[in-house]
Amino acid sequence: ETPAAEDDHTPAKATTALEEEDTPWLTRLHEVLVTFWPLGFVAFGGPQAHVAILRDHLVVQRDWMDEEAFTELFAIGQGLPGPTSTQLVVSTALARAGPVGGLLAFFLWNLPGLIVLQHVLIKEFINPDDPPFYLIGLPPAAISLVFKAFYGFGLKLDQLGIALATFSCIIAILLNGDDNIEPTATQYVFPIMLLCGGLVTYFDSKRENPWGTYKTPKGWDKEDDKTFKRIGISVPVGIFIWIVWAVVLVASIVLVDVGDVDNEYLQLFEKMYRIGSIIFGGGQVVLPLLEAEVVPHWLSEDQFYQGLVPGPLFNFSSYIGAVFKGIPGALVAYVGLFGPGVILIFGMVPFWAKLRHVAWFKAALNGVNATAIGLVGAACVILWESAINTTADAMVFVFAGSLACFFKIQAPIAIFAGGVLGAILFKDAASLGQVEYCEQAGYEKILDAARMLVWFA
Repeated sequence: ETPAAEDDHTPAKATTALEEEDTPWLTRLHEVLVTFWPLGFVAFGGPQAHVAILRDHLVVQRDWMDEEAFTELFAIGQGLPGPTSTQLVVSTALARAGPVGGLLAFFLWNLPGLIVLQHVLIKEFINPDDPPFYLIGLPPAAISLVFKAFYGFGLKLDQLGIALATFSCIIAILLNGDDNIEPTATQYVFPIMLLCGGLVTYFDSKRENPWGTYKTPKGWDKEDDKTFKRIGISVPVGIFIWIVWAVVLVASIVLVDVGDVDNEYLQLFEKMYRIGSIIFGGGQVVLPLLEAEVVPHWLSEDQFYQGLVPGPLFNFSSYIGAVFKGIPGALVAYVGLFGPGVILIFGMVPFWAKLRHVAWFKAALNGVNATAIGLVGAACVILWESAINTTADAMVFVFAGSLACFFKIQAPIAIFAGGVLGAILFKDAASLGQVEYCEQAGYEKILDAARMLVWFA
């Protein structure tokens, strides 16, 4: 692309932007409904897989926002306590259709997981080590989109960004793979890395010859406040929302721990809300914290682990509440654990919409974004190990990834197609590709293949 093309502002582009700005709110709300209702049903693979699904659906397929804005919202979610993928769902829908759109997307995203948990609680237990045939292919299919997202994110990075992403990727892999490091360490290591990444690019942007690239993005207009208007929340209201979060946190702690109020629903809410307010790093961190709080006081260890089913781990709060106090307890625990993260992202997004037009903040966001992208890269390594257990899983991974990357198939359809292939290859169906990768013979085959490639070269 020539330099002239970079500055090109054709009438067609201007008309498109104007038409998008004039899109009625009800139309945009309908878009949120149509976009998010199927995504909760394919939300397998953990937060990073969810981010990949959202990127494919919102940036690549529907062009709701550019890659830069999406990555910024992802990085903000990483830096706030709460469920990162859910916060990304809320913030992207909020930027599209305002507060109602954000709440609608939140409901649609989490409803399937709640339905599954109630089914498990009342009827049967799905063993994650031996899932039914209709679920076996979904995780490797979903994880293929993480690789696609990481590649897409990485193409946008300059050399300094690649260095920051590499560093955060290595640290994240270390935290996941060292028995001497507690899993809860991510809740302070991740935010610190994001902060350091932002500081690095901020100070680098002040240098006469910076290592990074800090050019104005194509089509970027510092006076454009369309996104801010769509959000529909002013900065003062955002500050008020944060105050509400703090008041609820302090009041619940005081009532339970100081006032010693004897109300089990309040005690359940306080535990969940307090945990939801300090959780950084997603579901892998919330699990040990929840276990420490509720076992053996409200649940036995066996009851606790029987609630682990596919889906966002934050939905696990409803299972704990239901075992402890029935359906009302499930609702109280669900609101308590999800509440802080959702409240905070509602308060933060108007600041993002205003400050992303400020040069120093945008420079700092470069580093925050690059660091967050490194966490997606770490997820590629970690999730591959956990989800690709057999040759059949690898076949599903390649199939779904090819559909999404090369044939531009939407994420839910690609994941569903991968699930169908996984069911066909299942041990009780065609029983193809059931050799486990962890067998020593598998490594020997890989070495043989590598030697053959070297010989041909």
